[in-house]
Amino acid sequence: MALLVDPLTLTTKGGDHAPELARELLGRGHAVRGFGAPPGIIPHSTDGEPGDTGLASWRPDVVVAYDALSPTAWLGARTARRLSAALVLVEVGIAHPRRIHERFLQWIGERAWARYVRHTANAVVALDPVADRLARDEGFPPQSITTLPQGVDLELFRPGLSSALIAQQRIRGRILLYVGRLEEARGVRTLLHAFAATVGQRSDWSLVLAGEGAERVSLRAGADRIGVSERVHWLPRPRREELPALIGGATLLAVPARDASVRGKQIARAMGCGVPVLASDLPRLRYYVEPDRTGLLAPPGDRAAWTAILQRAASSPVVRDRWGQHAREVALERFSWPRIAEDFERVLIEAVRTQQETRLAHPNGEGEPVENT
Repeated sequence: MALLVDPLTLTTKGGDHAPELARELLGRGHAVRGFGAPPGIIPHSTDGEPGDTGLASWRPDVVVAYDALSPTAWLGARTARRLSAALVLVEVGIAHPRRIHERFLQWIGERAWARYVRHTANAVVALDPVADRLARDEGFPPQSITTLPQGVDLELFRPGLSSALIAQQRIRGRILLYVGRLEEARGVRTLLHAFAATVGQRSDWSLVLAGEGAERVSLRAGADRIGVSERVHWLPRPRREELPALIGGATLLAVPARDASVRGKQIARAMGCGVPVLASDLPRLRYYVEPDRTGLLAPPGDRAAWTAILQRAASSPVVRDRWGQHAREVALERFSWPRIAEDFERVLIEAVRTQQETRLAHPNGEGEPVENT
């Protein structure tokens, strides 16, 4: 299997999906090599080094390319057709690109190679419901799309962890945690006001905001104005190795996003740690949170609703414990990497079977689309 990624978006869009998927599939006996990522990022088989120019000579059975209409997807489609290999696309899902280069690449992809990629792909794996909808809007047949979530390392993200960051800041008692950018789209101001109206008036609760962003200064000023600055703690963006203990040391995780740009990747991690989640009622976040079983949902930006769910969650330790236990069970069932890899493997096997049937039906390549460039 060849994994094709864009090095510019590997960390910002796909996260650790490609490296973790490669590691799991290697463990299941598959030969895997990565192309496009810096050396050492994607685990690989011992029959060659990743990132070299030997993709065509290696001749994989299946090519996996990230971002369904990206230049990487076009390269994957071109390579798959030349090698008569199956093509599986992974759609991460940026519903409304904000950065200029993202909008430009989407525009180019839709006009230059979308038809070629669609006709070549045997399957699409969407990482959440927004990615699923985007793949459908891009013209991929619904029957070719499978939604499989981003996996979580549940040996790292597990119950019972304690955080050195929390200890260093001398934060005691119960913790309402937010991890992420401090930007308007993240809805942190709504969370701050809900905290002030409920447990922010108590000495046994703290709001911990871990992250940086343009809203940090104004949020600090807002905390002063509403009288909860002593109960709000500001941490820098946590390092990767600090995240499991930081999340595991929380009482509740909050994801108060205002729109679909927030992926909610911390939710599954919190569930792995047995931490209940309060989140905005948006498709991406609703995909993870089961109301009254692993946490609660509230309309994005609705201060009254957020105040209500925070008050409810804070009022009963017994309920929180039940939610946390169920969250861990759901994480093991849905989000563990071995489970994700098993489901992904089925998609790969079916894609190879479909490609073989197509090749037998059209041995001379008849009916294949002409490349649109």
